[in-house]
Amino acid sequence: MTYQSQIRRQTALISTRKARKGWASPSSWAAAIGVGVVAFGIWAGINRPATNIAPYTGEIGGFAFSPFHKGESPQTGDYPTTAQIKSDLALAAKHTHNIRTYTVEGDLGQIPALAQGMGLNVTLGAWLDRHPEANAKELAKVVQVANANPDVKQVMVGNETILRGDQSVPELVSEIRSVEKQVHVPVSTAEPWHVWLKHPELANSVDFITVHLLPYWEGVPEKIAVQDSMNRYEAVHKMYPNKKIVIGEIGWPSDGIDIGAARANNINQARFLRDFFNLAQQKHLDYFVMEAFDQPWKTSFEGRAAGYWGMFTLGRHQKWSLTGPVWNHPEWIWYAAGAALASLLATMALLSRRPDIRFTGKLLFAALVEGFTATLAMLLMYMGQTYLSLGAAAVWSGLALGQGLLLFLLIADSFDLVETIFGRIAKRHFEPMPAPAGAKLPKVSIHLPICNEPPHMVKQTLDSLAALDYDRFEVLVIDNNTMDPAVWEPVAEHCARLGPKFRFFTLGKYKGYKAGALNFALRETAPDAEVIGVIDSDYLVEPDWLRSMAPAFEDPAVGFTQSPQDYRDNDGSIFKRMMFWEYAGFFHTGMVTRNERNAIIQHGTMTLIRKEALQNENGWAEWCICEDSQLGLRLFRAGYEAVYSKKSFGKGVMPDDYNAFRKQRYRWAYGAMRIVRGNAAALFNPFNKELTAGQRWHFITGWLPWFGDALGIAFLAMGLVWSLGLILDPVRFEFPIALFMLPSIFLFGFKIVQILALYKSRVPCGFWDRVGAAVAGLALSHSIGKAVWKGLFTNSLPFLRTPKMENAPALVQGLVMAREELVILALTWGAALGVGFGHHWATLETKLWVAVLFTQSMPYLASVGVSILAALPAKAPKLVAAPAVKPMKAPVMHPAAGD
Repeated sequence: MTYQSQIRRQTALISTRKARKGWASPSSWAAAIGVGVVAFGIWAGINRPATNIAPYTGEIGGFAFSPFHKGESPQTGDYPTTAQIKSDLALAAKHTHNIRTYTVEGDLGQIPALAQGMGLNVTLGAWLDRHPEANAKELAKVVQVANANPDVKQVMVGNETILRGDQSVPELVSEIRSVEKQVHVPVSTAEPWHVWLKHPELANSVDFITVHLLPYWEGVPEKIAVQDSMNRYEAVHKMYPNKKIVIGEIGWPSDGIDIGAARANNINQARFLRDFFNLAQQKHLDYFVMEAFDQPWKTSFEGRAAGYWGMFTLGRHQKWSLTGPVWNHPEWIWYAAGAALASLLATMALLSRRPDIRFTGKLLFAALVEGFTATLAMLLMYMGQTYLSLGAAAVWSGLALGQGLLLFLLIADSFDLVETIFGRIAKRHFEPMPAPAGAKLPKVSIHLPICNEPPHMVKQTLDSLAALDYDRFEVLVIDNNTMDPAVWEPVAEHCARLGPKFRFFTLGKYKGYKAGALNFALRETAPDAEVIGVIDSDYLVEPDWLRSMAPAFEDPAVGFTQSPQDYRDNDGSIFKRMMFWEYAGFFHTGMVTRNERNAIIQHGTMTLIRKEALQNENGWAEWCICEDSQLGLRLFRAGYEAVYSKKSFGKGVMPDDYNAFRKQRYRWAYGAMRIVRGNAAALFNPFNKELTAGQRWHFITGWLPWFGDALGIAFLAMGLVWSLGLILDPVRFEFPIALFMLPSIFLFGFKIVQILALYKSRVPCGFWDRVGAAVAGLALSHSIGKAVWKGLFTNSLPFLRTPKMENAPALVQGLVMAREELVILALTWGAALGVGFGHHWATLETKLWVAVLFTQSMPYLASVGVSILAALPAKAPKLVAAPAVKPMKAPVMHPAAGD
């Protein structure tokens, strides 16, 4: 094959814009449907009903009766209406002949009157707290209601008053005896079993003992909870054999955090109560189930479980029947079906773009997507069963939205993983080959912007350019904002020695930063130049760079070419080695995959641009600190093609220390956010046809991980605040549900596995270099996150030049560089230990929360570690010398260059 035919063949491949049709691919359908069937089976297995619970066919002994409906609470003074109360009484009367109330405030005092004719015996309660005047009014009203209603069979003076410490035993005894004198029914008070054992004087003051048996709060496993309750009951009976004992509250919540070995769910609630009902029937026990209806208003002071003790939901639906199977989530099938459908659509939509992916990759992708969508579906299912205030609903909705964004990120990363590793066809592969002697090639104007760069480094770069094996080129060196003539004059003199192809300009204080310098160079470019080349001041280029890449412009559709950023100082330190492979990963994996959809990121070095295209786009964007990436996106929007070569044609030097490494990535992330804002319509409006779907996909998903870093900062801040609440106020600040905690842990693990897998497949380095690259990237997360927030909401950021070839800092300076991350790391670990020890490492939620905090701390640990590594003494890097060149005639200097 001749050279020209090879170039025509490759550029024809590059210009291909055919959509890949793959909806009918049998292997794609087989993978998606097969995984969906397996996932549905897992859903069914996890949500299988309990069928081994003994049925109960008798009447329920009694209900603790609090008729508050949605939005109602005694704390806010919003009490149920008489219509609501009457409806609830009618529902309770279908299952029992006994109810117990807790207060006569508001319309609750009318319960006995409203219950007339329903066959309900009322145990009337009076609420006592630390306010004597309110207590006196409550007791006066309870006496009045008890005496006026024959259905009141018993009176309760206070509920767990001693347990809360609202009154002393003598004070409560006095209140009880006062009521006993005024009513004609038995009087008691209600307390947990241990209070009765501790205070015989209280037992002696009541007509009967009302004991609370709630083993969940004591962390008793459900399997032995009924027997444990009976043991407590017998202990009280043994101490007071001549006293009648009524179980005032007994039950189990259908939701709530784990307490010791106690697990709150629908099945455990049904099992506990059915077993107890059968036992109570055998033993002829008097009891009140805690409780008839869920009361979520209690969660603010007793925790989440307090709202889920009812046999009926807040909407008055029975949670489970007294006979037959019981499900924790009876509606699971709809969520499973929704997850399966969403997964199928997402899987096929993406696999249709790459039908060439091996079946193993398709199967892996389908499984990952199914797992992610199932997790989100389970979260939504749980939200649908949870009582949320407006504030809580806003928080949970925000978290759910975050999980949705996380789902999108994971799907995008998974597709990138499988198409990179398992893809078989490269449609836009370009293999550069030097043009033969005599080939017609365009004139190239190479622009080299510099600002306070070390003169010896720039001279090396110029020498490598002088050695290019290319006839028609010029080099424009543009120095701006260098105030010290001793820095730029040696460069100007070196240009003069290299001959007329090299022109030097010094602009002094000049606006626009690098983009401003490049726009100046564009105006000074030779009229007959057809291609603009840009390199950084530290790059030593290969002699065949232009001869290999410039022929791509034979295709008029090509707007720019790009070859990898590469580095020549990889042997100086562990830190440099980590950076080297962290940079390499993007050019060996991400850019190759992006090139398949003509969506590469243009970089400000080792790039060639069609001059006409650059001029048509009005040059470089001086408003954007990442003018190179902005230009590439603008050229795509204008319909141009890009050519990417995996072959490296030039090598520069890496940042010398962690601070420079971090500043460089901060600048890139900030600039990317400005680009997102400036191109929002093209990126996010599906009706905007300037970009193809593939280009839009890569530009959005390519920057999405940086948005993830920004969200990581916000989530960590919220996590630290919540941890403080968990330590200082563990009732009000409960642990989030596991479905909110698990994805963040999984995401961290997935990202590490993804990086290692991609590197193993495409990057020529060993295992420890892969690990080092992953750690180096992780160390930048905090800086990237900050840059994203700033880039989204601000417009001005000083140009942060990346210092090169400077002496590495001392160890203490290394720690100082990462001082912000060090403080956050200490706070996060302190919060994790505080929560862990404060909650005695007793529950799964505790361990998961600590694991979440530990996971969130990893980027900060990596930052501190990399900063220390960067500070360690290292041998001097062996820089590659530029080829020697012969002096040439002095060029004509631009007036701005001075004398």
